[in-house]
Amino acid sequence: MPDEMPLSSLCVGCLYVCGVWLCVFISFCGPCMRVRHFKVCPVLSDTPRDPFWFNEAWLGRIKEESADNWRLKVSNLKKILQCVMEYYHDVLGQQVAGEHVPEVSLIGELGDVTELGRMLQLVLGCAVSCEKKEEYIQQIMTLEESVQHVVMTAIQEVWPTIVLSHELFSFFLYLFLSFQSRKYYFLSEDLEEQEGIDQRCRQLEQQVLSMLMEEKSSLQAELQSLKQRLHVCESQDASTTITGKKLLLLQNQMEQLQEENYRLENSRDDLRVRGEVLEREMLELQQRNEELTSLAQDAQALRDEMDVLRHSSDRVGHLEALVQTYKRKLEDLGDLRRQVRLLEERNTVYMQRTCELEEELRRANAGRTQLDSYRRQVHELHAKHTSEAMKAEKWQFEYKNLNDKYEALLKEKERLLSERDTLRETNEELRCVQVHQQCLSQAASVGSDTEALSNLASEIMPMEFKETVLRLQHENKMLCAQEERYRQRLGETQVLLEEAQRSQNALQTQNRCVCGGGGCEQVLCGWGVGGFGSLRESCPNKHHCVWLCVRVYCREKLHEAHSDLQRKREVIDDLEPSANMAKKIDELQAIVRKKDEDMRQMEERCKHYVEKARTVIKTLDRKQKPHAVPTEIQALQNQLSERDRKIQHLEHDFEKTRSRHEQEEKLIISAWYNMGMALQQKVTGERNSSPGQAQSFLAQQRQSTQARRSLTLRLPPR
Repeated sequence: MPDEMPLSSLCVGCLYVCGVWLCVFISFCGPCMRVRHFKVCPVLSDTPRDPFWFNEAWLGRIKEESADNWRLKVSNLKKILQCVMEYYHDVLGQQVAGEHVPEVSLIGELGDVTELGRMLQLVLGCAVSCEKKEEYIQQIMTLEESVQHVVMTAIQEVWPTIVLSHELFSFFLYLFLSFQSRKYYFLSEDLEEQEGIDQRCRQLEQQVLSMLMEEKSSLQAELQSLKQRLHVCESQDASTTITGKKLLLLQNQMEQLQEENYRLENSRDDLRVRGEVLEREMLELQQRNEELTSLAQDAQALRDEMDVLRHSSDRVGHLEALVQTYKRKLEDLGDLRRQVRLLEERNTVYMQRTCELEEELRRANAGRTQLDSYRRQVHELHAKHTSEAMKAEKWQFEYKNLNDKYEALLKEKERLLSERDTLRETNEELRCVQVHQQCLSQAASVGSDTEALSNLASEIMPMEFKETVLRLQHENKMLCAQEERYRQRLGETQVLLEEAQRSQNALQTQNRCVCGGGGCEQVLCGWGVGGFGSLRESCPNKHHCVWLCVRVYCREKLHEAHSDLQRKREVIDDLEPSANMAKKIDELQAIVRKKDEDMRQMEERCKHYVEKARTVIKTLDRKQKPHAVPTEIQALQNQLSERDRKIQHLEHDFEKTRSRHEQEEKLIISAWYNMGMALQQKVTGERNSSPGQAQSFLAQQRQSTQARRSLTLRLPPR
């Protein structure tokens, strides 16, 4: 088989071979060598190809051709060439050299045989590299030997552009072995041809070994790169759990790839040993060939040659087995390449995802810092707001108090003005009465004419006095009725005061929970206790003074409720150790229950063991000999007695612990009740002592107001 062929002869041969091949696959009829007279594009589109890449949608783009329309043929050829180049680049991962790319315009317009041969070479490379390559190679192997030889030469010409698959390698090896076997039969006739065959066999073996070494080195380089990427991914994504799991999967796959690499190295060593064996066999064959040349005319030499041929046939079978093993190994290598590509793609996706997560983490950290600053500002503003609200409430309360004082002073001023007017009128009336009396006394010495006037004046003056007395009595009655109404209002205000006190206590608790203080109530109470005397002195109107007393009483009640709450808090704080004691009691009770359960389990186990011992004794009484029975029975009885003693001892301990536990419970309960009684007595004593002191001031004020009312009722009207 020549190593190099002219391009034109190769293209012509390729056209002939492809024509035969097309006839085989698609039943193409007619002269195939006349390029101008058949439709090239539909034939190329219907040739054996990858059905997943060259699908029906792609076939629909190829239009029907006519003999005259060469532009349509060129467009169809461009579509086919573009799809074939994409298949080489995307599926096979190879770049087609520029010298192997055909000129479709020359094919369509002039029917150039060389360009058409290049086109068919590319299509042939697609066919022997797709997923159905085994089918197509088997069909190629069914063709004639010359056709197979031309196909092999065409594939070798585009060898740098495609990856050597296991099927192509087996096909080439099969062709080589077939040629070698045929030439081997004529070994006695041509020794030079035999030496060429031996040399070619060595070259093929060296090519196989070099290819395996290259594959091994490429796989090792890919493994090193993947290890480095995995190490980088582990250092970057150690915090995330999802990427960690995926990295574990990648590590497992890397370990599997390492094991596969070790297995391939072992197989390489085996192949090396086999190659050495084959070289030895070749040396032996050369020696035998030399013997055959010396004894070519002898019949014995023919018989020896037949033996050699038989041996060569056995060797062919052995080589076929080796070819099958090479096929399997190449398939494994293809799978490993696909897995490596998938791992690289996943690794890139993971790297992108990690970058995105890092960006999101940076944004989240920035947002977190801003959120913390906003929280601090909100807390500061809230504190300022609460302080300003407390100040506003305080000033509002003081404003209300001053307003109430101002209104009370205005009312008192109006009352004093009205009393001043009434006193002026009474003073003027009294002056008039005095003037009339003086006039009457001066006119006592006058005659009878003036007596009638004096009697008339004397009659008139008592009537005025009577009117003033009646008016004063009416005013006194009105004041008494008004006092009764004020008393009724005072009772109603006391009821309202109690309701307001309840609601104020509830609001006070809510305010204490929210704001944590009761400054307003303390201000009210302090002002009420200190300023009551001054109010009492400055308010001569008794009804207004009663209203102020009621307000002061409300404030004192608020103060008492606040102090009562403080005492209750202290009592709760004192009772917290008792709650801890209750927790300890519960823990001790749980421990005792656990011990009881353990004792019950031990009793059940002992009973079970005793029953087993009894059954064993019975079986021994039945089965064993008479002289061996007493010693074992005695040992079992001793064990049973020891277990009974242990059980009794455990029961005794259990009773002791139970009695001790009961005593502890009684002591704890008695201490609990004593402590509760002491605390209750203490609280009741504090309650009894504090209200007495608080009510003494109000009782004195009530007594003073009642005494004042009784004095006003006893006074006679003017």
